[in-house]
Amino acid sequence: MRLLQRSFLMGGILGMIIIQFSCGGSSAGKQDEMEGTISISGAFALYPMTVRWAEEFNKVYPDIRIDISAGGAGKGMADALTGMVDLGMFSREVTNVEIDKGAWHIAVAKDAVLPTISDKNPCLKQIKGLGLNRSTFRDIFVNGRLHNWGLLADQCKSGADIHLFTRSDACGAAQMWAQYLGGDQEDLLGIGVYGDPGMADAIKNDPLALGFNNVVYVYDINSRLPYPGLAVAPIDLNDDGLITEDENYYGHLDTLMNAIRKEQYPSPPARELYFVGKGKPQRKVVLTFLEWILTEGQTFLNEAGYVVLPEEKVKRELQRIR
Repeated sequence: MRLLQRSFLMGGILGMIIIQFSCGGSSAGKQDEMEGTISISGAFALYPMTVRWAEEFNKVYPDIRIDISAGGAGKGMADALTGMVDLGMFSREVTNVEIDKGAWHIAVAKDAVLPTISDKNPCLKQIKGLGLNRSTFRDIFVNGRLHNWGLLADQCKSGADIHLFTRSDACGAAQMWAQYLGGDQEDLLGIGVYGDPGMADAIKNDPLALGFNNVVYVYDINSRLPYPGLAVAPIDLNDDGLITEDENYYGHLDTLMNAIRKEQYPSPPARELYFVGKGKPQRKVVLTFLEWILTEGQTFLNEAGYVVLPEEKVKRELQRIR
């Protein structure tokens, strides 16, 4: 197997990323030798995991080429429904309108959207201790009533304005964050930036920034800690004005993933991640890839910063492709 290109960047991705895995090596000795190409596009949220899955899958099936591009969940759905790709990466629930257009979908993992700020924010200490509740986030992102960092945290003397960011591309992260706040992506205020890497860069480079990111763009999967320059603005779930022990799981990736798994972190903005297609895939190579993801592929999720699907959910999804 020869890896032609792999690109997973925290910043500087302003357009579509394409990675390819090509044939090279032999699948001799396999009971069912297969070759061909699988094309995938869509959600930034699922992109890093799909890259990892493709690498591991190619160790088993080296003669199957997998082309992957990141461009947002909306692009993934559009590309799938028009037949431009075999599978679209999708990071929100599939709507009845999309199903009526022929969308078929299968859950493959779970993650979450996190409110993110700079680790140089002037009110960081107070915000980490007190948190922000859903009503406050709604007054910032939807109602536009709160504009100043000093108003968000007691004893923070900053008079600086909040520099608010949202996503410019049609994406699951924005939709799930908006849904948590009782709206849709179009309701979110802020400067639009493209993609998760663009959002992460904007926040890292601005101490007064507030936005939202998918988990794997906030945490380094090697150190399991937030990337330098980023911090999570914790959610005060019980509205008591404090981040209590059962709400304080943002310091390490594994504790956050455990909170998502146990549904301590709310859903939305936690959500399942999907592959979508124009009807159920018919090609054997695509079905084999999906079945592998729901079996062997699940073993790579935790290491890569994603949450494994419950066993019963995996069984139901497998029935849909067999």
